[in-house]
Amino acid sequence: MAAYSYSQLLPLLLTSVCLCGCFGSVLGSKAAGGPAEPPNPPTGLRAADHPAKDAPAAAGAAAAAAASSSDAAAVVAAAAAAAAAAAAAVAGASQPRRATAWKLSEEEACREDLSRLCPKHTWTNNLAVLECLQDRREESEIAPDCNHLLWNYKLNLTTDPKFESVATEVCKSTIAEIKECNEEERGRGYLVSCLVDHRGNVSEYQCNQYITKMTSIIFSDYRLICGFMDKCKEDINSLHCGSINVGHKDVHSQGEVIACLEKALVREAEQQERVRPIREECQRAILRVAELSSDDFHLDRHLYFSCRDDRERFCQNTQAGEGKVYKCLFNHKFEEAMSEKCHDALTTRQKLISQDYRVSYSLAKACKMDLRKQRCSLDTNLPRAREARLSYLLLCLEAAVHRGRPVSGECQGEMLDYRRMLMEDFSLSPEIVLHCRTEIEAHCSGLHRKGRTLHCLMRIGRGDRSATVDGVCQSALQTLIQSADPGADYRIDRALNEACESVIQTACKHIRNGDPMILSCLMEHLYTEKMVEDCEHRLLELQYFISRDWKLDPVLYKKCQGDAARLCHTHGWNETSELMPPGAVFSCLYRHAYRTEEQGRRLSRDCKVEVQRILHQRALDVKLDPELQKRCMTDLGKWCSEKTDAGQELECLQDHLEDLVSACREVVGNLTELESEDVQIDALLIRACEPVTQAHCHDVADIQIDTGDLMECLVQNKHQKEMNDKCSVGVTHFQLVQMKDFRFSYKFKMACKEDVLRLCPNIKKKVDVVLCLSTTVKNDTLQEAREQRVSLKCRKQLRVEELEMSEDIRLEPELYDPCKSDISRLCPNVAFGNAQMIECLKEQKKQLSQRCHQRIFRLQEVEMTDPELDYQLMRVCKQMIKRFCTDADARNVLQCLKQNKNSELMDPKCKQMITKRQITQNTDYRLNPVLRKACRADIPKFCQSILNKASDDSELEGEVIGCLKLKYADQRLSPDCEDQIRVILQESALDYRLDPQLQMHCTEEISRLCAEEAAAQEQTGQVEECLKVNLLKIKQEACKKEVLNMLKESKADIFVDPVLHTACALDLKHHCAAITPGRGRQMSCLMEALQDKRVRLQPECKKRLQDRIDMWSYAAKVAPAEGFSDLAVQVMTSPSKNYILLMIALSVCVLFLVGLLCGRITKQVTRELKDR
Repeated sequence: MAAYSYSQLLPLLLTSVCLCGCFGSVLGSKAAGGPAEPPNPPTGLRAADHPAKDAPAAAGAAAAAAASSSDAAAVVAAAAAAAAAAAAAVAGASQPRRATAWKLSEEEACREDLSRLCPKHTWTNNLAVLECLQDRREESEIAPDCNHLLWNYKLNLTTDPKFESVATEVCKSTIAEIKECNEEERGRGYLVSCLVDHRGNVSEYQCNQYITKMTSIIFSDYRLICGFMDKCKEDINSLHCGSINVGHKDVHSQGEVIACLEKALVREAEQQERVRPIREECQRAILRVAELSSDDFHLDRHLYFSCRDDRERFCQNTQAGEGKVYKCLFNHKFEEAMSEKCHDALTTRQKLISQDYRVSYSLAKACKMDLRKQRCSLDTNLPRAREARLSYLLLCLEAAVHRGRPVSGECQGEMLDYRRMLMEDFSLSPEIVLHCRTEIEAHCSGLHRKGRTLHCLMRIGRGDRSATVDGVCQSALQTLIQSADPGADYRIDRALNEACESVIQTACKHIRNGDPMILSCLMEHLYTEKMVEDCEHRLLELQYFISRDWKLDPVLYKKCQGDAARLCHTHGWNETSELMPPGAVFSCLYRHAYRTEEQGRRLSRDCKVEVQRILHQRALDVKLDPELQKRCMTDLGKWCSEKTDAGQELECLQDHLEDLVSACREVVGNLTELESEDVQIDALLIRACEPVTQAHCHDVADIQIDTGDLMECLVQNKHQKEMNDKCSVGVTHFQLVQMKDFRFSYKFKMACKEDVLRLCPNIKKKVDVVLCLSTTVKNDTLQEAREQRVSLKCRKQLRVEELEMSEDIRLEPELYDPCKSDISRLCPNVAFGNAQMIECLKEQKKQLSQRCHQRIFRLQEVEMTDPELDYQLMRVCKQMIKRFCTDADARNVLQCLKQNKNSELMDPKCKQMITKRQITQNTDYRLNPVLRKACRADIPKFCQSILNKASDDSELEGEVIGCLKLKYADQRLSPDCEDQIRVILQESALDYRLDPQLQMHCTEEISRLCAEEAAAQEQTGQVEECLKVNLLKIKQEACKKEVLNMLKESKADIFVDPVLHTACALDLKHHCAAITPGRGRQMSCLMEALQDKRVRLQPECKKRLQDRIDMWSYAAKVAPAEGFSDLAVQVMTSPSKNYILLMIALSVCVLFLVGLLCGRITKQVTRELKDR
């Protein structure tokens, strides 16, 4: 058979179990062509009845002869010959036919089995025969006598004291070099045990061959291991693992005894109540045997026989030694073709490795120096202490890697394999099996392969199912994730790797395979089109546990460990300490991440970038924020149980901020405050708003440190064409949340923090703070205070906040709450944004409830005073403002637009919006600040009776303006007020809708008599002209009165009558150019020209003037003067004033003369009567 060569052997760290004889090579190992036969047979064996006496002599002679030989094989062969002689003698075998070469094959007891089971070329070599018979198939039986003969052969071979003298000669220089072996007491078999323990350090060829030749013999029977029977006798009997009596167990069942003890040992670790605990010294012996058999799977007899076929199937080309076959079988453990028996044996061995990493030859060898360098094995006096556990080794070395300390690539490769092993099979973690048994049986049974059970437990632990896990189970899961550290290399998590392979290939192909940033890349594509559902679930399950320990994110740990030590005082925290508060370090880091220079210590730039990355990931799912989930568990169930889509849970908590318990409200408030400074934390919002960001906000988006500029830009561009529904909803939600606390608006908070503390100390809601500050600014302005109490930077930001609030009624709770019922009743299909809902309520204000109507009136009053707050006006007329009003003061924008309303360059939509605002202004003088200021003395003087009936929060429906119009016709207003009323009259003469009294009283008459003119909406005064022409047909007295008032007003100023003014424009220019407009002067000029036959007026002008005279005559009949003053005003304002005054004067003179005449006559008559 071919030889198995080994260049390096297992470094055995501890020597708690000793072997009684020489340990050879692995089972099946021998020199090419088989070991050399002993040249001389044992000469001391003469008769069967004197075996014990002569056997030692024969063995000694053979050993002495071999000691001087330079061939180590000859040494072992000589020892084998001596053992053969002794075995034959003890077993009572027949005397050999040739004294020079005693052969096992020639013994009667084994001849039949040998010829049946072993190839013929092995018959001449006793060791080859021994190897063949003890490695036979399980179904093959050998005779009891042959089994007994083999046992005695091996026993004598391993217990002869001469072997120690042989070892002394062959390994003389090696013993001198190894201090521990040189000090061992001779004659007790300990020297060979020591050499085996240090065989990795043996460089002498002959000594190495000698030491490694006998291992298969020793490990074929647990009884040959020195001290094993003594240490484990009671446990073997109590656990019913087999007999310890010689001969009662055949060679195959010997491995079953150790396997039984190993299973009991791993089962004990998985049980809370230990029914039959294995004694400590036996535990050490079991692990020591597993450690000594770790370099070659032949030495684990149970596993060897269980996996012999599987080895040929999966690992045929894998060379034995250095644990290579073990690793190969581990890698194929979950293959469908793997036998169940081999699978169980491999699992048992893996569980032993998890208890003691030294049971893995390759891991212990590769990481030996690194463990020393990183001081991971602190107590060498406790060989099976906590430091021996695989999880401790992984945690310690992983911490070293994360801190940037050197760990060899070979060791890291071994760690990677075993971290993957822990993630694939939950049963390798005794804590999981012990503490999560109920959850596994109830929810995760049948998912054992490829890490699916573990992910099932993680899903339950995350809370994705109605069931919950026990706290101890949750802790066990967290410990396992810490040990496996899948955050450092996603490939460790096989379930995640398989689920996300397609996503990685498409979305993350630019990142090196195995890089820690792969997980971040996957998180960036969470809830995108590239993400698949299975990957999404596996990713969130893993990230849930990674987020609970900042060390599990290697990039974050590497970049921030210095900051954590400097700012969070982590110097005294051991990296594997279980006392470290979960999430405490990261909470500390992100509190420092957004500090200003004035606030003190800040994070380094690299660390801040990583903290921001983690915050962006956590915003995707509320469960990725440990502190938030812990404090808000009750509120999530109470308010947000139906909000299960991405990002909805946090939005729900923000919406119910006032209803949350104090602890939850605090953490949600802090997170919201953080988002206001860096909106990119809200990854879902940023992803949804990418188009509008690229189009309009790329300048602020590219800045690494956001200070609220990006959200402000998004709000300002909320209604651009690039804005989609998701982004709009997200931005609006953020605006609504900001209303709950002024701290949630970062720029406002930073600009006005000192002003708020000084002027509005007990106010928290942003809307109330804005109202408080704006009221202060308003009062200071009106009182012309020498110095504004609100700082300049706060006033600027206050203006921004006021403008943003005007866009959506929901941002103004004082307006929104009273109008909720009106919104659902009158504007059910109108969107909230873009001020559309506010506009709808304005248009329906006559049907609003009293409270809502009052709020809308107050809003309009503020907007008319400050047109910048009129969102719709500023949006629709944005370009026209730039064209016509660039130099105008912000508060005079509407006035400027009104003046340019009829320009040919005016946009039709803007013109329509201006008309709407004019209609609103004319309903109440309080909505026209320019008129209010100009007529502040005239209004109480002439219209006090109307003011007495008015309420503060409802329109006067144009009554005050109507009153002022009448006084204008009477020419009794002050100059400033007269100018403003003239403008209103001129505008309303062109558009009847600008006269609220006319529109209110004449709606039916207009639809009946002037429907065609009203439908045209040409705003040229055609509707008013129609009403004047059809004055006689008007049935409603109120409407007729309004039309008569229009006629009266037109007599005072021709500009109030646009139809007449248009018809007589040329005549005015030719005949009345020198006449000052107003007070009926130009109208009198035209009337005089009409009566002057020398003047020829334009036909259209002449016709219109004649019509007006007829109308005025009819008006005088229909509406006679109500008093002397009214009559005097009518006379003075009449175009025939001079004629009327002349006639009055003549009448007075006639009356005077008549009276004078009558008086003289009466006096004469009286005198005559007296004379009588």
